[in-house]
Order: sequence, then structure tokens, then C-alpha cells
Amino acid sequence: MSKADAFAQAGKTAVLQNIHGTMEFLQKYPPFNQMENAHLAFMVENCQLRFYGSGDSIIKPADGVVQHFYIVKQGRVHGERPHSARRGTETTFEITAGECFPLAALIGERATRTEHLAAEDTFCLQLGKPAFVKLFGVSSVFRDFALRGVSSLLDQVNQQIQLRAAETLGAQYSLDTRLGELSMRQPVSCAPGTPLREAVRLMDEQSVGSIVIVDPEQRPLGIFTLRDLRGAVAGGGEMNQPIDALMIRDPFHLTPAASAFDAAIAMTERHIAHVCLVADGRLSGVVSERDLFSLQRVDLVHLARTIRHAGRIETLAALRRDIHLLVDRMLAHGASSTQITHIITLLNDHTVCRVIELVLEECGDPGVPFTWLCFGSEGRREQTLHTDQDNGILFDAEDSADAAAIRGRLLPLAERINEGLALCGFTLCQGRIMAGNPELCLSRAEWSRRFAGFIREATPENLLGSSIYFDLRAVWGPPEGCDELRREVLRQIDDNRLFQRMMAENALRQRPPVGRFRDFVVARKGAEKDTLDLKVQGLTPFVDGARLLALAHGIEAGNTLERLRQLVARDIIDAQDGGAYEEAYHIIQLIRMQQHQQQARQNLPYSNRLDPDTLNHLDRRILRESFRQAQRLQSSLALRYQL
Repeated sequence: MSKADAFAQAGKTAVLQNIHGTMEFLQKYPPFNQMENAHLAFMVENCQLRFYGSGDSIIKPADGVVQHFYIVKQGRVHGERPHSARRGTETTFEITAGECFPLAALIGERATRTEHLAAEDTFCLQLGKPAFVKLFGVSSVFRDFALRGVSSLLDQVNQQIQLRAAETLGAQYSLDTRLGELSMRQPVSCAPGTPLREAVRLMDEQSVGSIVIVDPEQRPLGIFTLRDLRGAVAGGGEMNQPIDALMIRDPFHLTPAASAFDAAIAMTERHIAHVCLVADGRLSGVVSERDLFSLQRVDLVHLARTIRHAGRIETLAALRRDIHLLVDRMLAHGASSTQITHIITLLNDHTVCRVIELVLEECGDPGVPFTWLCFGSEGRREQTLHTDQDNGILFDAEDSADAAAIRGRLLPLAERINEGLALCGFTLCQGRIMAGNPELCLSRAEWSRRFAGFIREATPENLLGSSIYFDLRAVWGPPEGCDELRREVLRQIDDNRLFQRMMAENALRQRPPVGRFRDFVVARKGAEKDTLDLKVQGLTPFVDGARLLALAHGIEAGNTLERLRQLVARDIIDAQDGGAYEEAYHIIQLIRMQQHQQQARQNLPYSNRLDPDTLNHLDRRILRESFRQAQRLQSSLALRYQL
């Protein structure tokens, strides 16, 4: 072999080694790890390696229509945009090894809206637009990722969680199934004047548990069920009387486009077993509890009914295992973290109500109407399986002496209720934020003064302990006093900029665990070494930020995501920012709930602390970006309140 041939062969070998090494690098990261080898090889062969020194501009809006696709091979890239409310720029995102840009601009054939700068010495793989277009056409995996970006990654995370949760479960189903798909048969209906005997005969012939009473235009007027029949027979009702004298008027209804989840929630909240489907004002179907169960749907309605009729507190405690199983099934079958926390809170509410009722049966009625309040995550309807008690009592009293007398009668009951809830898995609050504490068993006027004190005497320190009270909700008893208290609080906060600013300071205390030079900032010593807190460092910034902005703008909603949506609707938060915050909150909550389920299966104590090194690359990337959204929300609060 000549010297020239040897050089040529060595050069070819080096090129092949470089291609092979680059492919090995890319196969560690999505979506490249799911692409066919031929498509990935085509991309690598058409890439060039580019170096950018720290601070160098890679692409910027002034460059015009984007001509290249970039993948970070080593280093970090910052996205910089002009700040919307002050001079200068702000960092809107960070891109590290294995991540790519600028997909939206490339696909939209426009200039990028963000300048991409090397945050340190950085190497990028650069793919020309013609090769990008060809790859986009031949690789469905790459095309799906390019079109859907991070949403596609979130789908992958959700799929992984579902697969892991489904390992011990049976058939797959979706809580998002449309009700129109479940209600395939014609609904059984009759006219208002139909005799009871005839209506029951129709129900028996069609083997259904309900009949809908309709007018000539097929608009539902009422519903009659087998449960109503038992009541009518027990009450000595005549079989010839018209059905409209016995029907439940104005039956609850949903549209055929509503989901199985919507129906299950409605049945659980309203204690009903049938939901009418109405399209354009006309009856189109009926979905029963049995329809949900026949498709192996989560046994939510039955579980809720069992809780509400439990005869002993020990029975309620035993039912907690069924709630764990329900959450397993929901994770396996695609429920969102929002759906799951909604259902856990709903079942917890049923448990609280039943414990109160059982204690009243045991100890006797105190003869005083009262309302059981909840605060914090239960007040926001965001409970997970790892929860403690944050509750109080509200009652009416004529004056302070009357309030003291009533409190003396209610406190023994409250303490017994707290003990019963502890038996059911609701940990006693270490800070004594419980109804059995005399400071939280208060008259309407006393609660009003307490909240006024929170607002008037606010400091960043005492706000740490009082902020959860602003998420109050009535669980049992008359809700009117709680509703009025909430409206009064909103009125007091509305024009109090000093209090709002202090709440903003409080909202900035818990910083998301991401640093400038590392993926995550973790504890360095002690039992928590190498871990971060998903709740305190991840979810709390969203909870505190949404609470502050909602209270400052008179929004009564208590749920964090609902607060964010209403803030977007009022143009207080940008729609894209609101969507990003919601998506980030969702994924942190989902990873947290997945961890709780694993801990429960292994009989380990619940913990919100996570070692990020236990995550795969995809989960790490999504979690890091979710934390960065929390940083962005905090930055906007700091700017808004000049902190």
C-alpha cells in the first residue's frame, strides 16, 4: 500500500470513528435514542462540529430566517430575550448536552425570537436546513419530536410512568374516554304522566336501573331509579300514580363529549349512580355506575359510597389501602396528576365527613352548628397520599363570652375528630394547625380578627406560618361563613401593597434546586445528602406565586392550576407563561406521586426528597426544565414587586 493510500485509509477510519462516536453520544438522548440507525447516521454524516467561546452568539433574531439546526455536544447555551418590563435582557432557558434548538423557528421558516449565546466554551453539532428538511420527512420519530418539542418529551415521561405502574395491573383503559362512547344504547324514557307500574315494567324489560322522564321535545325533566322505587314501595306509594310525582327533578347531566373522569367525579360528589347525557337540549343517553365498572374503570364511586357509609373509624382506616390501589390504577391508566390529586382530596373529604359524623354519633350532638375548615393542600384540593392535618372550626356566636362557651363544648369533639383522622392516616400536624387547638376553634368574628391580624401585622417570618390559611375551604357544615370570610380577606388584601410585597418576599424564599453550573443543587450533608425536595423546592414556588397573584387580584379560586388559568384569563400572566407553569407543576407533582407509590409498595415512610441521580436522562431533563419554570415565575414576582 502506498503512503497516499495509507493516509487516505487512516482518514477514512478517523471519519468513521468520529461518526460512530457521535452516534453513541446522541443515542443517550431523546429523540435520537428512538430513531432508526440509518436516519441517525444520515444526520450525523451531514453535521459539522462548531466551537463557540463563552459569550459568543450562536444565532440571533437579526440573522434572519434560521438556516441551521443545532445539538449541544458539550457546554451550555442560554436563551436571552429583551426584558418585557425593563431595559436589558433576561435568560429564558438553558440548553445543555444532548438538547437541540431552534425547532419552532426552523419549522416556521422564520428568524428566532431569542438570541442563543454560549454560556461557556461550547461545541455544537450543526445540521444544514436541507438535511434537516430531509430528515424531517423520513424519520417519524424526529418529525414528532420536532413538531411537538417538550410536549412530546412529557408524553414519554407519562408513558414511562404508566408502564411502570401498569406492571402489576390488568387491562388498559383511559379515564378520558368520551361518555358518548360508553352510552351505546338508546336511553329508556317515558312521559311525565306515565303510571309508576308502566315505568317499572319498561325498566325491567330493558334491564336498566333508571328511566328518564322527558317532555315531547325529549328534554329531560327528571329521573327515576331503582333506589327511588325502593323508597316509594317502603313509603306505601301507589303503583298507579304518575311517575313525575316520584321522579328526581332536573337530573344532573353532561354532554356526550365529557369524559369518564367527569362522570365518576360527578357521581362521587353528588352521591348519584346515573348521569344523563344531553346534546342540544335533548336526551341522548344515560351512563350508569355499572357502565364505568364494566370497562374495568377505577372503582371510584363504589369506594366513595363505602367510605360515606362506614360504620366504624377502624373501617375507614382499612379503606386507605383501597385508595392506594386506586392511585396505582389511575397512574397506570393515564390519569393526570391533577385528576389524581382531585380524587384523593375528594375521597379524603368523604373520610373527614364520615369521621365527624361517627364522632357526633359517639359523643352526641353539641347542639351548635359548626363548619369544619381545611387549609393548605386540602384547601387547594391538591392532596397526595402523603398528607397531614391542617384544619379548624368556624361557628357563629353573639359575643366573646358566647364564643368561649361554645368553644368549650366543641373542643372535646374536635380533639376526638383529630384523633380519628390520625387513625385514618392523616398525620397529626406538628405545628398544631388542628381544630382541637383552641386558637383554631373560633367564631366567625374571631376568624375575621385573626385574618385581619395576619394582614395587618405581616412580616416575612410570620407569613411563613400563616400563608396556608389563605387556602381555606369548608369541608363539612354550612359553607356560608367560610365563603364570606374568604371574600372579606380578598377585600382587605386588594389595595394593601405592603402586604402583597411581603407575600412576594415569602414566595421567593424557597428557591428551585437548579444552579448555574450544575443540573441540580442538592443537600450536601446529613441524612438528606444528595437529595432535593420536590414539594418544598419544586411545587411550593408555584403554589406561593399563584396564591399571591390570585389574592392580589380578587380571584376566589383556591386550586393552584385554577388560579393560574384565571390569572391568564385576566391577562395578569402571559398565556404562554401560564401554560408553561401549569405543565411544569404537573410534571413535578407526577414524579412526586410516582415516588410516593414506590415508597408505599416498599413499606417505606413517605418522603418528598429525591436523589436526582436515580432518574433516567429524560426524567432529569424534564424535571430540570420544570424547576426552571419555577425560577421564571419567581423572577417575574421579583420584578413585579421590585424585590
